[in-house]
Amino acid sequence: MTTEVTEVYRDAWGIPHLRATSALGLARAQGRNAATDRAWQIEVERHRVRGTTAAFLGAEAVVWDRFARQARLEDTARRCFAALDADTAAWVAAYTEGVGEGLAEGARNAPEFAATGLEPGRWEPWVPLGIWIATHILFAGFPAKLWREEVARRLGDDLADLFATDGPGTTGSNGWLVTGARTETGAPLIAGDPHRFIEDPGVYQQIHLVCPGVDVVGMAVPGVPGVAHFGHTGSVAWAITSAMADYQDLYRERLRRTADGIEAEGPDGWRPVAHHRETIEVAGGAPVTVDVIETGRGPVIAGNVPLPGGDVPPPGGNAGVPGGDAAGVPGGDVPPPGGNAGVPGGDVPPPGGDAAEVPGGDAGVSEAVSLRYPPRVTAALGFEAIPALLRARTVGDVDRACDSWVEPVNVVQAADTEGGLLHRVAGRVPVRHEDNRLRVVPAWEPGYEWRGWHETPRAEVGDFAVMANARGIATPLGVEFAPPHRADRIAALLRESKSWTAPGMAVVHTDTRLASAAPLLELVAALEEDRITPGASALRARLLGWDCRMEAGSTDAALFAAVRSAVARRLAAHPALEPLRGPFRYPEVFLPWLHLPTKTGYALETLLTTDRLPGIDRASLVRDAVEEVAAADGPETTWGERHRLAPWRALPARGGEEWPGLPGDHDCVLATSSVPGVTDLSARAPSARYVWDLARREDSLWVVPLGARGIPGDAHHRDQLPLWLRGEFVPVVTDFDLLTPEHRTEERHDQ
Repeated sequence: MTTEVTEVYRDAWGIPHLRATSALGLARAQGRNAATDRAWQIEVERHRVRGTTAAFLGAEAVVWDRFARQARLEDTARRCFAALDADTAAWVAAYTEGVGEGLAEGARNAPEFAATGLEPGRWEPWVPLGIWIATHILFAGFPAKLWREEVARRLGDDLADLFATDGPGTTGSNGWLVTGARTETGAPLIAGDPHRFIEDPGVYQQIHLVCPGVDVVGMAVPGVPGVAHFGHTGSVAWAITSAMADYQDLYRERLRRTADGIEAEGPDGWRPVAHHRETIEVAGGAPVTVDVIETGRGPVIAGNVPLPGGDVPPPGGNAGVPGGDAAGVPGGDVPPPGGNAGVPGGDVPPPGGDAAEVPGGDAGVSEAVSLRYPPRVTAALGFEAIPALLRARTVGDVDRACDSWVEPVNVVQAADTEGGLLHRVAGRVPVRHEDNRLRVVPAWEPGYEWRGWHETPRAEVGDFAVMANARGIATPLGVEFAPPHRADRIAALLRESKSWTAPGMAVVHTDTRLASAAPLLELVAALEEDRITPGASALRARLLGWDCRMEAGSTDAALFAAVRSAVARRLAAHPALEPLRGPFRYPEVFLPWLHLPTKTGYALETLLTTDRLPGIDRASLVRDAVEEVAAADGPETTWGERHRLAPWRALPARGGEEWPGLPGDHDCVLATSSVPGVTDLSARAPSARYVWDLARREDSLWVVPLGARGIPGDAHHRDQLPLWLRGEFVPVVTDFDLLTPEHRTEERHDQ
């Protein structure tokens, strides 16, 4: 007879501290806590994996549900779970058992269930893997290949990379490791902040997990066991950023109907494909039928299903997605379903059409696009690494755990109390033809197959190491990276001191200098005084005297942003870019990556400096933009009045809500992203901040944008927001004697 004891404690910020007498008991406790603290959030995520959110969220959610089903997210998660080793599978299953134990209580406390009529569902063991896949399936930004394809087709092959995100375009995360040579204690510090869509509840949960062999504080993803991305076990700490690797491919498929079903043409001829139909239930609307097709390359995510009798479907056909606005902005993360954070109403053409046609048009053959991504190919995500990380005691342990990691592909930094340091890439990137990395490649031609996996690079660490999605250690594995501004600025700031402390890192986290403003300001400086109005001249003088800091209280920052937006709008409307306005007849889930004003706003730095668009008079565009802003009526505003937080919610609050103004911008270290020319609101920002101290773990610091619990009205729903806004932190508490006990269970089990 054995006794399993589980204890739940809270600190002053409501952060859960869980202690159990076994690893499986701890996993159950974590699942139970996720269900009680985040019931609505994790149930929405479970339905996102299955493509069933429209059943309670309505027609706007069909956009995501169709993609989830066509991309085979649930089936892939089931395959990945079936391939886990027995110990990892049991650990994940224990977590889902815990979710099941706590879900009814959590649902009673979450008003969203009653508002939508949603009943808590059954959590099967594969669900956490599905949540991980759904969270990261668009993380590597494969829809950018659709955009490059359209730019090449409409403007020419030589301009395919014109909007590459080495100019403004991609935000991911900041991270830096400072060795003892530059700290006050002589021990390393690891700090940073992941940049994701800000959601309510938050995408990361602060947590403390303890059982024999495990004692870790870190950031968990609700619905997923353990701590994968950011953790500190006392003797070793680690953190990640996106490597910006390219590891997903798109294939142009030829499909035809036969007497026995559907065939696709591959390098070795026509072969049967898997095909079935599914029905999406829609709250308040008619059901939607989805054709699910998978070729030898992967699931078909766009295109037409061949009609019986060998006819080619009309343009548009069933390639589109009915209902719903396109969501989010390009780059990095999964856009939350619904909403219109990146694509203003009326600017997106309806789905369907020319992207699904076969150029040249063989009779009876239609064209589609399939997606090949590592978990679908390998039935592996790397979940075996997570329990290994929980038990890690040295950098070597973290390094070995990362060897089994698959998706997403990350840059990892780690340090331990023995002096060990780590800076490497973790994840799987296929070896294949260079064209696969850039464009949609023809499935029927040989040479585009995957041929094994790249070795993951690693680098030595000097006094410090920085990771901020720019070109660097992961360059051989990617195509488009973030501009170097954040990485360069972090490095410059770290060089300013040799006595860094954990609290002192806030200076880096909150830096608002906008280096990417330089090209536009140079064009403003070049304006001739005798060719602009007095008002424009006065505005020019203010911009040239501005310190390039995007502070919330700065009126000069707001004026710069207004001029920048006016320039971006003029560029997007220029006749030279007119072919890129569409229509783009891909499913709506991809339209944020195909929206010209958004692409122009993010690529503004590149478009203002490139010599590949000689037909655009940049000086005139800037002059007209300055005159427009100078002539605008009304009182001056601050950047914070324009640049407000705009979190995503699965179920928006009634009556709206005014969120606070923010400092920073997309190329600042304080990366609170806006989309110049589209919106000054910030849907993406630091979704957590952390400083891991290797001298004393209890001197570490962390904070999230809202709070520890996802229950509206709870005292800990948004209590960290004021600190997050000010760049302050919550202390990491690890001494259970300083915590408040909340719950204890004892269960007896026969051995």
